Amino acid sequence: MITFQASSSTISNLLLVSCGFLLPTLVLGDCICERDETKRSDSSAVLHYKLGSIASVLVAGALGVSLPLLSKRIPALNPKNDIFFMVKAFAAGVILATGFVHILPDAYESLTSPCLKENPWGKFPFTGFVAMMSSIGTLMVDSFATGFYHRQHFNPSKQVPADEEIADEHAGHIHVHTHATHGHAHGAPLSSQDSETSEVIRQRIISQVLEIGIVVHSVIIGLSLGTAGSIDTIKPLLVALSFHQFFEGMGLGGCISQAEFESKSTAIMATFFSLTTPIGIAIGMGVSSAYKENSPTALTVEGVFNSASAGILIYMALVDLLAADFMNPRLQKNLKLQLGANMSLLLGSGCMSLLAKWA
Repeated sequence: MITFQASSSTISNLLLVSCGFLLPTLVLGDCICERDETKRSDSSAVLHYKLGSIASVLVAGALGVSLPLLSKRIPALNPKNDIFFMVKAFAAGVILATGFVHILPDAYESLTSPCLKENPWGKFPFTGFVAMMSSIGTLMVDSFATGFYHRQHFNPSKQVPADEEIADEHAGHIHVHTHATHGHAHGAPLSSQDSETSEVIRQRIISQVLEIGIVVHSVIIGLSLGTAGSIDTIKPLLVALSFHQFFEGMGLGGCISQAEFESKSTAIMATFFSLTTPIGIAIGMGVSSAYKENSPTALTVEGVFNSASAGILIYMALVDLLAADFMNPRLQKNLKLQLGANMSLLLGSGCMSLLAKWA
């Protein structure tokens, strides 16, 4: 557990450092392409709308991520109940649509901008390549991290007492598949306690990797609102981003609630998610006069980071969230539950996709 907490701290520190490098590079860089200027509204009114957007997005994100965490107190939303499957499917649909419909098109638009040089940006599909490599990287992190904690927890030399050697002498190796339900064991099967521990470990890794992908994107969309100079642009963005953060928070909160973190760690992760977009808006407000959205540097950084974020979210939604639940025998044996989960998935992805019309 100490090793896991240290790893968790390392991931958090790495995320903070990456965001620290990301923000300055989005501001710097000479623009070689004319910026599309919109009619500037009254600066005082624009400022009021931006301050209001910080509060609105903060509340929406906090509410969205908190609802699944507080649902443990609601019997109907207990993870052992069928309704929880549908809630998770809805959240997974939101995350999947975020990757496919919101982030990936933005990344493509940035990396295919005419403001970038034809060579190399116009001669290779960097958006898809970065997203693919990000998904593969997420798979590797997921696999190695899960394997590491399994070896640490299920190491026979650490957990088999001497007087139990005879009883366990025929125990073979343990093979556990972390993303589907067709895993099997050779030798002694895992106890119910070990199975629960294995699931908690998997959920902790999922929630942390998922938060990294969401947070990177949240900073960028916060910057886009913070640098907007027209009320006509800010109004639809404000409404769309508020719903965006709410649904995204529900998806992340659902994963965190299953990870069984300590209260302190849960609060830190929820707070970190809630603050990233408002912080991005505030930074955008501070650098709006110097920010050049069509500069090669800004376009490249936004495109690459958005592509990587999309790859992470798409992988997590399909492999770690949807595949694990939809291949669950409990769901496959219950036709009503299976139909309900599929409808929830379509509803979640549909609602999030609809928001792409405004943000």
